[in-house]
Amino acid sequence: MKRFIFAIGALAVLSYVQTATSYKLEALPNAYTLVGEGPHWDIKTQSLYFVDIDLAKLLRYDYKTNKTYSAVLQGEKFASFIIPIKGKKDKFVVGCDRRVVIVKWDGISPIAKVVYTAHEVEFGNEYHMNRFNDAKADKKGRLVAGTMWNDQSDLFTYRKGSLYSFQKKKKAKSIVPYAGISNGMTWNDKTKKFYFVDSANYNVTEFNYNYKTGTLNGDPRVVWQHETHMPDGMTIDADGNLYIATFSGSTIYKVNPKTKKTLMEIKFPTKQITSAAFGGPNLDILYVTTSALNNEPPPAGTTYQVTGLGAKGLPMTRVRI
Repeated sequence: MKRFIFAIGALAVLSYVQTATSYKLEALPNAYTLVGEGPHWDIKTQSLYFVDIDLAKLLRYDYKTNKTYSAVLQGEKFASFIIPIKGKKDKFVVGCDRRVVIVKWDGISPIAKVVYTAHEVEFGNEYHMNRFNDAKADKKGRLVAGTMWNDQSDLFTYRKGSLYSFQKKKKAKSIVPYAGISNGMTWNDKTKKFYFVDSANYNVTEFNYNYKTGTLNGDPRVVWQHETHMPDGMTIDADGNLYIATFSGSTIYKVNPKTKKTLMEIKFPTKQITSAAFGGPNLDILYVTTSALNNEPPPAGTTYQVTGLGAKGLPMTRVRI
């Protein structure tokens, strides 16, 4: 059974009830994006950082003040992800085209600037349409970031992307080659498992993860597959369940990767759900980005917070670089 509730006022609220679990969706203020992606909850600042990829925009939602700030990344075409750097105030790693750049931003100003390029991958004309798409840091602060072929008229023919592991002061290492659309990634530190979405495969795969080397071991195991709903970004809760955003399905699926069973479907009033991250003071709020690509009507592009899920996430890690 589902129950819909709409609140009157500036903030629209939509809640669903499925079995014994209730949850509520709320739109974050001034957090519209054309292609929202890469949500990262920073415990230190109690802020949600995320990007609007195609507009090269950085965004920060401040939990304490309930305000969203945004900045255009000067001189860039894309901003694929944003992650704070450990020990560096107002410094972030950001994906721009095929570069990992260091950006200085105070989290408030409307303009952010690239300080320097830390890494670059995929040289040569054969990769001219590639760009970074998603990234996260493992528990040691190692950056893991993936690329994709960025021809919107033909996203699925070419498998020229790759998932990279970046070591400090070392050359990037490809850990998943020939990726179609590198997307969601997360870790279960207790079981030493790494989960990865290649959207072109319409599935989520599980790898054994070597934290010493940042490499993957053994053959991947498919833990979730969907015939029609393309997976996008992803996160994990403290119990090891995955939350898989679907770009074509208006849904985040809560999945137990051990049993491959879907435990819950979190429904949204818009189609293109791009990613999710747990945040808030108790890590029990699921922040969700969406997209308004392909002329999707409102509320497409809304960034949501989901409460009442009865689950908690894990702390996200700042990058060491």
